[in-house]
Amino acid sequence: MAEKSVHEAVEAGDPKHAARATRSAGRKMRSLLLDAASPLFRERGLSGTAIADIAAAADAFPSQITYYFRTKEALFVECACRDLLYLARATEQAALQARTPRDYTHALAQTVTASDSVAFFAEALTLTRRRQDLAPLVERTIERLHGEGARAYASQVARHGWRSLRAPDESSRRFWAVAIGVILEGYAMGRSPEALCAEMLRVLGEQAKSTDTARLRLVDDASHSNEEG
Repeated sequence: MAEKSVHEAVEAGDPKHAARATRSAGRKMRSLLLDAASPLFRERGLSGTAIADIAAAADAFPSQITYYFRTKEALFVECACRDLLYLARATEQAALQARTPRDYTHALAQTVTASDSVAFFAEALTLTRRRQDLAPLVERTIERLHGEGARAYASQVARHGWRSLRAPDESSRRFWAVAIGVILEGYAMGRSPEALCAEMLRVLGEQAKSTDTARLRLVDDASHSNEEG
């Protein structure tokens, strides 16, 4: 259907419309390939998943995978990055109903540890160590992860009048660093999602406190250092 629309636009003498239709069809195909590849990579790993298997699952041609992603490794990394951002979005949504800092942190930790997306992303991190050409995608994903996490956390602090013990960006980076570390160690030890969640909560400790004021009060690094001193 997409190819037919492109041909019709060209015949009608509208090259701009044809270009838009081509880009739209390309985005749709990329999405289909990512949707098909992700569960296969999760189940079989990179080496156990053939390009032909992904193409068959997406009802596509193997050449389309190399056209859109160049290599199977690049497709693997993009799948892992996309899945991590999907998990981050689900995590933020799960914490929206929290009314206390404790409930908020618990909702975040519970959602993250119930998924294997962090472990999947960690495999992509290992891969990019050998394939530095794939590192920029990982870097952009991490920055987006921290940026969106910081905005979500700042919004909750402002909404409920909590007193944050750290700046939002620092809190977001700390949360994901703890999540990756705890989950990787836990997967290696065969720990359950419940055990992973409990360990995350232990390491994270208190990130904010409930206050009577309705105004956002963030403590900068200098003030925090003074309180500790």
